[in-house]
Amino acid sequence: MTDDLIKEAFEDKAWADLKAESSWQIFKIMSEFVDGFDKLNKMGPCVTIFGSARTKPGNKYYEIAIEIARMLTKEGYGIITGGGGGIMEAANKGAHLENGKSVGLNIDLPSEQMANTYIDRDKIINFEYFFVRKVMFVKYAQGFIVLPGGFGTLDELFEALTLIQTGKIGHFPIVMIGTEFWAGLMGWIKEVMLEKNSNIDADDLNLVMITDSADEAVAHINQFYSKYMHTPNF
Repeated sequence: MTDDLIKEAFEDKAWADLKAESSWQIFKIMSEFVDGFDKLNKMGPCVTIFGSARTKPGNKYYEIAIEIARMLTKEGYGIITGGGGGIMEAANKGAHLENGKSVGLNIDLPSEQMANTYIDRDKIINFEYFFVRKVMFVKYAQGFIVLPGGFGTLDELFEALTLIQTGKIGHFPIVMIGTEFWAGLMGWIKEVMLEKNSNIDADDLNLVMITDSADEAVAHINQFYSKYMHTPNF
């Protein structure tokens, strides 16, 4: 067998292995969607709370996340988080303290994120794929509460804003907690994206509310649903 034929045989096998791996990957992705849809479909109205996994107990944003989650739970909402520590832990803790539905959409990461202890044991859903997990956040949340965070928090925020702006999902309330934290970003969006470059419409700024008040955050969601029914967003 010549070197060229050997090389061709190895390339054919590598390509066949790659196709087989891709086929199995499709089934893994499908199984994550099916599992997520099946479990979250039974939860009823929920609010997703986002924020940094690095925020520690005692931090003002950790404490307000607990407060908001407790208040929303009293209003009949389940609480969905990304399942990890920090703000996610605080939100699940708030739901747990009021005996509400406490859901965690955990993700497998190199840092080995562990599900926090305040999630209901039957409401932990583990994901390998970020994009599947993000679908679940948006599809089954009747509102987003977004606290200070990093790239992941911004990714989830702008994913929702894009889907609402483009009409791919129904409008739902988004509240950003922390005027000091968000002021620079929102100022840039208004001054550069809107006024200088016309990359968005003025009405797009109304897709979010910014506040430092747990009462105002919860009232904003309640006011929205005094006019509209709770439904999945797709």
